[in-house]
Amino acid sequence: MRLLAVSVGQPQTIGARESGPVQSGIRKTAIAGPVSVGPLGLTGDGQADLVNHGGVDKAVYAYDRGDAVFWEDRLGRAFPAGAFGENLTVEGRPSDIVRVGDRYRIGTALLEVTQPRVPCYKLGIHMGDPGFPAAFARALRVGYYLRVLEPGTLAAGDPIAIDRRAETVLSIADLIALYLNGRTDRAGLTAALALPELSAAWREELSGLLAKAPDRTTTA
Repeated sequence: MRLLAVSVGQPQTIGARESGPVQSGIRKTAIAGPVSVGPLGLTGDGQADLVNHGGVDKAVYAYDRGDAVFWEDRLGRAFPAGAFGENLTVEGRPSDIVRVGDRYRIGTALLEVTQPRVPCYKLGIHMGDPGFPAAFARALRVGYYLRVLEPGTLAAGDPIAIDRRAETVLSIADLIALYLNGRTDRAGLTAALALPELSAAWREELSGLLAKAPDRTTTA
């Protein structure tokens, strides 16, 4: 398990909609050398929409190189580090094995997984395909956000050490599948909400889904 690249970017105009220019920090550039990371993310990185992006629960976004290769094979194009808007391009930590609550030591920083990424329309603009966000989510290869438990520095080439493995069996891929398809799965939603490290935003979202899910234990 290894950190292949560290990428950062500042908000810029990436396209336009009827409402006007679209600003986003999704366009990242890989940088060399050690980078500082703190509670609000990497030095040199920024977000345009601070309501839905950034913050302590989504300080850093990671994407596995194996998942990127999946898209290269499917779409017939190359995706360099940072192409999906990720800060950390990693090796050996795909969405189907990573769990909320996993803790990773990278360089001198300690990071904790908090939630899957839910792609929005800006990913479609960035990729030049408005249908891509839906395909990205359906493939369950969405990557994951991390909070910074211990600030420090990290750099491309650093090993990724597992500091703690979460006890849950629910992977990031399981959680995004639940979000997409499990809106009547009260047991699944309840299990996800039991994860103590789950981000506040996802806790609110899943609580709303659970409140609307039919209770099949009741009888007329």
